[in-house]
Amino acid sequence: MNSPHILIAACCVATAFVISVVTTPLVRAWSRRHGFVDRPGGHKSHTAPVALLGGISFVAAILLPMLGVIVLSRLLMQFGGPDTLPKSIAIHLPGLVAKTREGLAIIGGAIVLHVLGIYDDRQPLGAMPKLIAQVLVAAFVVVGFDVRLMTATGPLLSSVLSILWIVALTNAYNFLDNMDGLAAGVALIVACAFGVTATQAGQLFVPACCWLVVGATLGFLPYNVHPASIFMGDAGSLVLGYLVAVLTILTTFYDASFGRRPAGVLAPLVVMAVPLYDTISVFYLRGRAGLSLWRGDQRHFSHRLLRRGLSVREAVGVIWLATAVTALPATLLPHADWPLALGIVCQTAGVVVLVAYLEKAGYDDAERPR
Repeated sequence: MNSPHILIAACCVATAFVISVVTTPLVRAWSRRHGFVDRPGGHKSHTAPVALLGGISFVAAILLPMLGVIVLSRLLMQFGGPDTLPKSIAIHLPGLVAKTREGLAIIGGAIVLHVLGIYDDRQPLGAMPKLIAQVLVAAFVVVGFDVRLMTATGPLLSSVLSILWIVALTNAYNFLDNMDGLAAGVALIVACAFGVTATQAGQLFVPACCWLVVGATLGFLPYNVHPASIFMGDAGSLVLGYLVAVLTILTTFYDASFGRRPAGVLAPLVVMAVPLYDTISVFYLRGRAGLSLWRGDQRHFSHRLLRRGLSVREAVGVIWLATAVTALPATLLPHADWPLALGIVCQTAGVVVLVAYLEKAGYDDAERPR
């Protein structure tokens, strides 16, 4: 990372952090005052009402600066601002302006999911309406604004894979938000990995958005770690998953002109290995028990670690660490030859198998009647 990129990263993290850390207690107070709280009961493990809508603070900390960058780039381009900027930044200005429509579409999709999440936090929706909304939002940005991965496979297959990827990650983060600080911490680690990868590819807008996610989650975590005083709710987890999915699509993992090798396309799967493992294993356990795949319960990876004797903070820490162990080597994949890439993939598989073995006792405990 050169000096301009370091400066941009620092500004993005600081801006999002300040917005998030200042607005979260305000949102928490408003939620408590108006009864917008998550009450204990059912599969929930907290014993007292906890404020909801924490997602409002860090979603605002991400989307408002994103919108500000889009508006500012157009103003600078229109009024001759590029001449006042460092050349290493000014060369990106035309690209930022050219991507205005895509940027606004991404922000619009995030707002739709955010509003949907707020409504669901207040008046729980069924799984199908939420899934339909996620598919429509994904199709909106993929088909309407050409936000696609694996474009070499052709428009149709690329669009289908992109929609499935966005919906899968949106739900993965929604599922991951089952324990204090878990989803926000994983998002922070993942965003760091993708921010570094996008910066190495010479991109500007994508890593800036990743650093906004880092700053926003850093500002939110002090209020969300165990014992949490506020939850992000679906209003936050749906948007986190959606943004991470879209940012991975926009990141250049393979580009021969930048010396980035084909193995780079494996990076998103490697970085997201632990959250995807949680989603797949939960689906498996619910299906084996003959339950709805979408009904909330305590069969998640984190809950199984609790049944192995870990505390909440220890269980969350294990998942953070496992995510970091898979995410850090993934940043090497765009520059790796196939032997090294195979080694990184095998290491990731080994981490997933190891954590699955360590928490396997929690599988059977999850099936026992309480």
